[in-house]
Amino acid sequence: MASSLVLRSCCCIIMIITILLMSFGFGYAQPTRAFFVFGDSIADNGNNHFLATTARADTPPYGIDFPSHKATGRFSNGLNIPDILSEQLGLEPTLPYLSPLLIGEKLLVGANFASAGIGILNDTGFQFLEVLHIDKQLKLFGHYQQRLSLHIGEEEAKKVVNKAIVLIILGGNDFVNNYYLIPFSARSRQFSLPDYVTYLISEYRKILRKLYDLGARKVLVTGTGPIGCVPAELALRSRNGDCDVELERAAALYNPQLVEMIKGLNREIGFDAFIAANAHQMHMDFITNPQAYGFVTSKIACCGQGPYNGIGLCTPLSNLCPNRDLYAFWDPFHPSEKASRLIVQQILTGSNEYMHPMNLSTVLAMD
Repeated sequence: MASSLVLRSCCCIIMIITILLMSFGFGYAQPTRAFFVFGDSIADNGNNHFLATTARADTPPYGIDFPSHKATGRFSNGLNIPDILSEQLGLEPTLPYLSPLLIGEKLLVGANFASAGIGILNDTGFQFLEVLHIDKQLKLFGHYQQRLSLHIGEEEAKKVVNKAIVLIILGGNDFVNNYYLIPFSARSRQFSLPDYVTYLISEYRKILRKLYDLGARKVLVTGTGPIGCVPAELALRSRNGDCDVELERAAALYNPQLVEMIKGLNREIGFDAFIAANAHQMHMDFITNPQAYGFVTSKIACCGQGPYNGIGLCTPLSNLCPNRDLYAFWDPFHPSEKASRLIVQQILTGSNEYMHPMNLSTVLAMD
């Protein structure tokens, strides 16, 4: 009788401990929300690591400030924008879709499909050899859902996707690595700049509609950043450190049309499934006044070579700044982790100047 009471008491204690652990996020509690990421090198957290491509960030000093202090395929000194969004939302970081570790319960966290070098158009990034063009990323998203359905059932898988936060970062490469890649590029001979922008927007609309058809219901869509102000373009195009006028003209044409396209798509769907993030203004805040945000410069990359450290990518032989938090740009194209944190803060809480029709915190509060 005594041993029976002891056994029952032990079982009760174990059950109480298990409930407490699960309520605090330990044990076998499932993630509260999945996160899916699509796009280019700003968002890639390691997919190109698994591809035969020249667009890769898998050698030091990439990752110098990452928790492991190792290069992971992120084009950053540390965490990138998707990582920081996951952190701020209290979510586990997503794995690259191509990672062999993305199995079982990890599927419930979501996945990152982004691939450095790609754009809205499938001919963007051809020079980098094997990359996951956006059409391929969307196909892999379909494959992911099939895998998730096998794991938790089709209805539950659909709920996971519908509830998820989705981030897509595209557009910049369609200018710098396509239209303006070389003088008299194929696309620049085919289109005037205004017509090219119209074409990009029409193609992007198809991509976003496909994302919706695949189940995405909360999609953050970033406009292109200040492509004429990155150290790579200053090195190639600027004589005095000013942003390149022609590339900034492209951004000025593209970003407002993207917002209008998103408004129209939301009207067609019947609710605000797509949220426009004004990445250009988010960057320009600290590019025009770096000292106000604790940076010593927004013109010179922390890691690189040549004028403004803007030539090529970051390599073990590059110039490397000792304090990455003092630089707005990590390498010739990509923001430092500190700059990425400023961008994520605007995504979460920014006014209508930065987020339209609402910021991410409002989206989640309404959910």
